[in-house]
Amino acid sequence: MSSNREKHADELFKEFRETSITEFFRKNRAHLGYSGKLRSLTTVVHEIVTNALDACEEAGILPEIQIRIDALNSLNSEHYRVFGADNGPGIPLKHISDVFGKMLAGTKFHRNVQLRGQQGIGVAGVTLFSQITTGKPIKVRTSTGNGKVYEVELMIDITKNRADILSKKEYSQYWRGTELDIEIKGVKFNLSERGPFEYLRRTAIANPHARIIFIDPDGRKTVFERSSEKIPKPPTAIRVHPKGLEVDDLINMSKVTKARKVSSFLVSTFSRMSNAKAREIQKHVSFDLNKNPRKLTWAECEEIINAIDKIKFLAPPTEGLEAIGEEQIRNAVLNILDPEFEAVLTRPPKVHSGGIPFLVEVAIAYGGHAGRSIGDGSKCEIMRFGNKAPLLFDAGGCAITKAVNSVEWKRYGIRDFENSPITVFVNLVSTHIPYTSAGKQSVAEDRDILKEIRFALMEVGRKFQVYHSRRRRALEREARKQILLKYSIELASGLAKLTNKNEDKILKELQNLIEERIRGLEIEEAEEGIAGEELEPALEGESEDNTEAHRETEEVE
Repeated sequence: MSSNREKHADELFKEFRETSITEFFRKNRAHLGYSGKLRSLTTVVHEIVTNALDACEEAGILPEIQIRIDALNSLNSEHYRVFGADNGPGIPLKHISDVFGKMLAGTKFHRNVQLRGQQGIGVAGVTLFSQITTGKPIKVRTSTGNGKVYEVELMIDITKNRADILSKKEYSQYWRGTELDIEIKGVKFNLSERGPFEYLRRTAIANPHARIIFIDPDGRKTVFERSSEKIPKPPTAIRVHPKGLEVDDLINMSKVTKARKVSSFLVSTFSRMSNAKAREIQKHVSFDLNKNPRKLTWAECEEIINAIDKIKFLAPPTEGLEAIGEEQIRNAVLNILDPEFEAVLTRPPKVHSGGIPFLVEVAIAYGGHAGRSIGDGSKCEIMRFGNKAPLLFDAGGCAITKAVNSVEWKRYGIRDFENSPITVFVNLVSTHIPYTSAGKQSVAEDRDILKEIRFALMEVGRKFQVYHSRRRRALEREARKQILLKYSIELASGLAKLTNKNEDKILKELQNLIEERIRGLEIEEAEEGIAGEELEPALEGESEDNTEAHRETEEVE
């Protein structure tokens, strides 16, 4: 009986084999954002554009990006060609195969730096999606501006997770940038709020320094002109904060350090780790920090992590964070919407997940072209961004959406938030955004991020409340004025008969008196409004503890 069982187990394990990361994503392409016909096409555009923007900004170049989508087969309306071009720094020949033909390879994942892409999967995912829907390679044309242009056709060897170069051509031409020619099937184009056009429109809004040209399958050309000539400062890689460490992180980093002592390894590897902090850690561990870090054991690394938990550190440095900026948001977002009311806010940097720096930018627009037009009415619109990249899908499970919906908008004068002409803009900026999947369309529910977005929205909500209160009072004053002016005509006529004086003169004096009284009310209410605005946060009962917020900015416990 035992022999039969062993034989059965051997048979089962005949199918045991290693699976490459590329093969995993081929069978689970939804993890990369390729689920649904419209979403898949938008994801392709998203990966091309974010790569171009990241490359241009790191190279200090004002981005010029072109996206063209052509319908290829009249009999198959789900067959398209996507062409993307940028004026970025180009890709050296030796890296082309890894950039477009290998999963988890790139310049981003291993650096603690603010970029739109994070995993080194995106554009290789485009190659994979193209070949599994059409069986055709992608075409790459690129040059670094050195007078040599490379044209490469490639696919991915799925079993080995590496590029399969089908053709390669080199010629001389002075040009710089990258062009991609991609053929895909099983996708759909339309002008809905989840399509490529809306994605590019929001990208232009959040990246006012970029010029984007879009040509759709019907030949319509849209140019999103840049509204700023200011190139964002290149993102700065920052060292890992000790509060974000786990034991496994520490032991792996210790194996590759060039430091000869654990103390110097800690000081040279982690941000906010000074010699004084290393000496403080020494007091909490049972071994000498002068030992070689490569010889650290798991138990010793656990002691270091436990010691770090007991020590206060300054919050991570934030020079690696580059926000859009309040002025840029106001120019790029609110001028397009032409609202009756607008408010923009950039919150001070905070940390999430123990030690990862982040900040939140929000804007609110009311009236004008704000919100989404639905028939004769309007509905609220939530614009979500992660490091300036639009997040169009998976809104229901996103921390940004949940933060917006958690605010009691009625308290700020917006009685029916869902059906109001209002646009809420939220941009989350971080060296590492905790997306829910490799598709990068939804932010995971992190307590610190949720709280910070909520505080920011409450702050702009209070500004709307002041505006709404003043507007309501102005309407009430005008209504009172019109009633008084209406009755002043009859009153002037009666007084003229009683006093035998000129009716027109009496009417004019009454109207002047009414105007003077209304102006007096306006001045009184304005003075009350200023005082009320100053007291608003304290009276709100929903505002944050400012002392606690200030402490969190300065140190992490």
